Amino acid sequence: MRLNYYPDTDSLYIDLSEKTSADSVEISEGVVVDYDSDGNIVGIDIDNASKKIALKQLLINKLPFQQEILTA
Repeated sequence: MRLNYYPDTDSLYIDLSEKTSADSVEISEGVVVDYDSDGNIVGIDIDNASKKIALKQLLINKLPFQQEILTA
């Protein structure tokens, strides 16, 4: 998984898979989910990300590694 923030457009793209997007659906204003050809989610695009989510802190919890808190 990769988190890609683009400050020039204030958008955050969360890459969940290396597969290519075949379809996209806007699930709420400025939030688009990308799907592969099998219907699996491959990514999430969030426009105006700094207004919708807390970008200054990333909490990673209960994944296959220890908890980490990353701050800007």
